[in-house]
Amino acid sequence: MLSRVRAAGASKPIVQPETALSASPPAYAAYAAAQPYFDLVRGALGDLVHGAHFFDAVADDIAYEVLYDFPGWPRLVRGREALMAQFAGYAANMTLSAADHLVVHRAEGGVVVLEYEVHGTVAATGARYDNRFASILTVSGRRIVRWRDYMDSLAAWNTITGGR
Repeated sequence: MLSRVRAAGASKPIVQPETALSASPPAYAAYAAAQPYFDLVRGALGDLVHGAHFFDAVADDIAYEVLYDFPGWPRLVRGREALMAQFAGYAANMTLSAADHLVVHRAEGGVVVLEYEVHGTVAATGARYDNRFASILTVSGRRIVRWRDYMDSLAAWNTITGGR
């Protein structure tokens, strides 16, 4: 049985850039450019998971799947360390200014579905980036053990190619 919860003020950004950068523990400073995303996910999960930061809430043996082809991202990332390495590359190439429009669906068996948007710029070109996602998570032992990600692939393609 699914229950649907819309985050308060979902039409406004959940994370402002100045808050996001100060909220990141020093151990995660290399990921500051993606902090709005991390804050959105961590806030959406609340007390379902342990840890203050997204990476604290991820299980050591997480299976993180992206169900689309995107340059530089494998379809499956296994393990917390490998996921952190992937996000280090993302944060080096993309600067997020906000993550918003969050809708949370909680289901039985530790399954949580997140719908959200991210907004930012591509570091190399300054091109604006806006995208929509749906992520299906499984939580066990108060850690994220599985993540299946869907995104608006056309939005990503248009950002990369300049809409050509």
